Amino acid sequence: MPELPEVETVRRTLEQLVAGKTIRSVAVHLPRIIQRPDDKAVFCAMLEGRTIQTVERRGKFLRILLDGLVLVSHLRMEGRYGVYRAGEAVEKHTHVVFHFTDETELRYKDVRQFGTMHLFEPGEDLSQPPLNKLGIEPLDESFSYASFRDTVAGKGTKIKPLLLNQEYVVGLGNIYVDEALHKARIHPERPAESLTKTELQALHAAIVSTLLEAVEAGGSSIKSYVNGQGEMGMFQQQLAAYGRKDEPCPHCGEAIVKTVLAGRGTHFCPSCQVLKPKRIARKHT
Repeated sequence: MPELPEVETVRRTLEQLVAGKTIRSVAVHLPRIIQRPDDKAVFCAMLEGRTIQTVERRGKFLRILLDGLVLVSHLRMEGRYGVYRAGEAVEKHTHVVFHFTDETELRYKDVRQFGTMHLFEPGEDLSQPPLNKLGIEPLDESFSYASFRDTVAGKGTKIKPLLLNQEYVVGLGNIYVDEALHKARIHPERPAESLTKTELQALHAAIVSTLLEAVEAGGSSIKSYVNGQGEMGMFQQQLAAYGRKDEPCPHCGEAIVKTVLAGRGTHFCPSCQVLKPKRIARKHT
């Protein structure tokens, strides 16, 4: 599933490609992708004549702002957008096509068919599903150490499942949680309440730096991810833990271990990320 860096890369690409374009018509070939309204004909009619103003992101969701509407799009497992000239061959698994007045098209392709689209009046989307329960944004100015500490500290949940929970911190998935924990040298099974102030500070910094580095590299193309121009991300070449089972840790040379935690494949260094005896850290300030 695309994580924050991949979705941010798609956002930046789409903003360059479609901002300012006006929708002439919309074709929906897989109605279940359209979640709101529940009638594809209404969805199409609502978008006709609308102009895309900008493209924003909330967690792993795209927010396409039009004049008078907000389109919330979740790529899920393998959803992708691409801009084409009208008349170009349409690829298999293309489920939604936005026809623009300049004879170009924004096409949504989704092999797994798990993606979703919701239409809202401006201001409604952030207070209703699927965005209303999302946690703090790790690349936002509000993501201070204090806000991260208040979100994480004192929780009995193991730190990796907690970071994967989008109600606490948004945008993090399996790849970047493994990478941030490895950079901060924290074992993924450590209870959040056991982390010291120093460890929480290190983890906060690791989350931000890992995500910024990944965005700069265009995300990670582990399976099928490409941006809106069909380009692969390159951050997978910089991964220190994820996907590197039995390879040497770049910090100490110990072999990276892969296990399963909360149903997710989990990579860590047993030397750098030691599972310390369970204890509850003192209240952090």
